[in-house]
Amino acid sequence: MSLGDDHGFGGDASSRVDDGFRGTGQTRTRLPGTDTDVYGGARRPVRNSRSLITVVGVVVLLIAAIAFANQGGGDEDRAGETPKGPESAPTAATGVKPVQGKVGGIPTGYGRNEQGAQSAAANYAVALGSDGMFNKGRRSQIVDTVYTPDVAAARRGDLDKVYSDPKFLSSIGLKPDGSAPTGMTFITRFNPVGSKVESFSPDSASISVWYSSLFGLAGDGSTNPVTEAWYTNTFALKWVNGDWKITDFTQKDGPVPVGRDQVASGAKEMADAVQQFGGFTYAR
Repeated sequence: MSLGDDHGFGGDASSRVDDGFRGTGQTRTRLPGTDTDVYGGARRPVRNSRSLITVVGVVVLLIAAIAFANQGGGDEDRAGETPKGPESAPTAATGVKPVQGKVGGIPTGYGRNEQGAQSAAANYAVALGSDGMFNKGRRSQIVDTVYTPDVAAARRGDLDKVYSDPKFLSSIGLKPDGSAPTGMTFITRFNPVGSKVESFSPDSASISVWYSSLFGLAGDGSTNPVTEAWYTNTFALKWVNGDWKITDFTQKDGPVPVGRDQVASGAKEMADAVQQFGGFTYAR
């Protein structure tokens, strides 16, 4: 395992994602507060009342459909099933219980199915991107929880060496023990956006997790302010002792969305936010 060029820790960094458009088609996008879309063309006329009534009707039906779809999921005899058909679309909730428990705050006990493997990969990405990796005791617990026993034993020494390297810690503004300087708040958080099954069998799986990361020091005078980045990690998982565990993973940049014209928050607001807003247990 090695450090990425920026702050996506672990795995081997592959080539940067090509952000170019594919094919000849283009999607017309209208930005808020503008009279034209980004590809040109005049603004469309205001809809008449009949069109407005139609739109409102469609929205009401859509809300009703979403409410109906979110009902159910409580049948115990279906707990291990992976729903098929329209309900298994990328943004649809499956209703299957994601995990059975936690070890040291890390969700564990996943189903032996595609959903369980995706949930494991997403939650393990969060754990590996947390500030716990910069604390020796917490790091050891994370490694033992997310990796297979043999991989955990083989990588613990290398991880300890990387995360306790004084030069590395100094380069990101931390003290030799991995803590933040007085008056600073160290922020490192991975926020999964979605996951994808690359391959699956009952004994092994390959799962890609697309996520954004926050990393840096929040505080007055910080030389390493909190920044955002985007990565995709592909995890090789193995079913061991009744749960999914990591055997290896790779990391690459992106896909990276276009940034909006928003004013960056101050150091205190950012530090308060990361302390006040807790993370999630991720599930497919």
